[in-house]
Amino acid sequence: MLKPMLASLADAPLDDPQLVYEPKYDGIRAIADVPPAGGRVHLWSRLGNEKGGQFPEITSALEVWAQQQKLNAPIVLDGEIVALDPKGHPAGFQQLQGRINVGGRTPHRRSDLARGRPPDPGPAHVAFIAFDLLREGDADLRGLPLVERRAALDRVFARTGSPLLRVSEIVHGDGRALYRRALASGWEGVIAKRADSRYASGKRSPDWRKLKIVHEQEFVVGGWTEPRETRAHFGALLLGVYEPRDATQRGGRLLTCVGHTGTGFDERELARLMKLLQPLETEKCPFRERPRGNERPHWVRPTLVAQVKFTEWTSDGNLRHPVYLGLRDDKKPGDIIRERTARVTSTVRLKADATEGTVRRLKAGHRKGTVHIEPDTTIEASKTDTTGASAAIVDELHAIEKGRGDGVLDLPDGSQLSVTNLRKIFWPRQKFTKGDLLRYYAQVAPFILPAVADRPLVMKRYPNGVAGAPFYQHRAQHVPAGVRVETVPVGDEPREQFVGGDLATLLHMTQLAAISQDPWFSRVQSLDCADYVALDLDPSDGVTFPQVLDVARWIHEELVDLGAVGVPKTSGADGLHIYLPLPPKTPYEAGLLLCQIVATVVARKHPKQATVERFVKARGKTVYVDYLQNIQGKTLATAYSARASDYAGVSTPLTWKEVHDGVRREDFTIATAPARFQSVGDLWSAVRKSKGINLARLEKYAKREIG
Repeated sequence: MLKPMLASLADAPLDDPQLVYEPKYDGIRAIADVPPAGGRVHLWSRLGNEKGGQFPEITSALEVWAQQQKLNAPIVLDGEIVALDPKGHPAGFQQLQGRINVGGRTPHRRSDLARGRPPDPGPAHVAFIAFDLLREGDADLRGLPLVERRAALDRVFARTGSPLLRVSEIVHGDGRALYRRALASGWEGVIAKRADSRYASGKRSPDWRKLKIVHEQEFVVGGWTEPRETRAHFGALLLGVYEPRDATQRGGRLLTCVGHTGTGFDERELARLMKLLQPLETEKCPFRERPRGNERPHWVRPTLVAQVKFTEWTSDGNLRHPVYLGLRDDKKPGDIIRERTARVTSTVRLKADATEGTVRRLKAGHRKGTVHIEPDTTIEASKTDTTGASAAIVDELHAIEKGRGDGVLDLPDGSQLSVTNLRKIFWPRQKFTKGDLLRYYAQVAPFILPAVADRPLVMKRYPNGVAGAPFYQHRAQHVPAGVRVETVPVGDEPREQFVGGDLATLLHMTQLAAISQDPWFSRVQSLDCADYVALDLDPSDGVTFPQVLDVARWIHEELVDLGAVGVPKTSGADGLHIYLPLPPKTPYEAGLLLCQIVATVVARKHPKQATVERFVKARGKTVYVDYLQNIQGKTLATAYSARASDYAGVSTPLTWKEVHDGVRREDFTIATAPARFQSVGDLWSAVRKSKGINLARLEKYAKREIG
């Protein structure tokens, strides 16, 4: 087999007539040996492993294509095996995890494959995307310039007739629009290649350069930690990279621990990994220095390689905000070193080539929850954790924090916003900074802005972080241009309050050290009418979160009986909130009565676990079902809001299935939540879309349950 040419991790200009640009597909590199019609196709990984057994639909599709083309000479293609999302677009490497350990060559009906039907069922639909043609018959094309090889590839493979077989997109000379799409779509990055480059098998060449948009690389697994509370199997994977012992000694490399990741796993993946880890357990620590931690470690022989996404390297050489993506079987542990490069977004600025029309579209997109990058490209807020605009803001915040710590943000609408003290620690335990909080809100803006749109906001400010004393602020003072403020009548004394729904207001309030976003239950257009009400489940000291979930399940039973929609979310601290959408023009008093009745019913049916007792000392070891938050002017932290909890929690919308199956509140933090929101979409939209409960049923329900 031919070994693939490898790209270096280095910056490159996005506007260069000597370069061509391609999407960096986040999959598995594969060399496809396609014999003449009737022969068997082989897919080789970069390590020389046969991958056809794991992806039989691709080999079968290639064999069908060879027959249809009446291929009379072998060809060798270089490409990437990628997972496909439901719309047929390339998805991330994590979606391939169900295929990594699939063995055996499963037969598929060639008639189906010829018509482009993927095999069903399967852990993930996949495709082979070719980007180079290395051999055609007896001709070795590797000595030709890239543009000539590409022309040959297009001639041979551009029209396969199968969605499983594709050629990569390519742009000549100007990759700026492709880069913007990469930012908006959450791609791993862009590849820049010299148009005249020859193919250097098995070598990493600067003629091909990876422009990564997020930090993502492979790490060696050196152990795991004990799980906490209800977590099964293990708590986190201990990760490392190899480095030389010293500058003069060749070989003799030691594994250096660079951190741990406890996020990115579902129950199925936790169980699968545990089966792989246990046979590798050893008493000897594989790391050069034994890592410190709160949980008991278990060491393993360093043979597993994990793909991990993270925000950056810390100054002491550890990973910040790592998220597990999956295991790799196409990388050798001994080859894993730290990839040292600057982020491409530190030198490539989206704003630099944005036209006035693009800026207007970005501004309009933030107001509507949808961002339009190109005339034909729309990214829905419910399916992405960053847009091109928010990715650029995140990059600006990184640069400011690494510099003086104070600076000015360029916002998508062309306005500017001052930010200060970004290096100040807000969460001492995790060493999360004010900059981390601002970056979190920039990432999740497409989700949280619709949740607070048109609602007066109350600030609870933490100028010295969660360890310092907070204070409340209702009035908006010294407001910069572009931040929304409205006069809100409160009793006999109207006051100026921040009103949510736009990015400038969200980031300015965060700059003022308002960690959470706390909106009214009504909007400025109808302040006397609540759009929803909430039951706040507040556990007493010593009451566990699983007990809170029990009470939530009982409330769900009552809501089903009542015919009411309930949308649950973690509070981001110790408890859980359940929101009940109301019909239009419902007075606060009616919503309060609804919550009081449901809370009372649950407390009467389950008196040892739930209570509506307001006196704290009289509650005992129960969960307080608080219905008194539903008064005009009172607030709760909204969905997607960060919280001042010691674990840097996020108020995270849940499905009822998750509530009934059980979740860990600590799994949802400012480091992990953006990836979840991208994965599951905007669960909180159910609150906005519901018609609300039929209140006419409430009286009958109350008479039956309470009497």
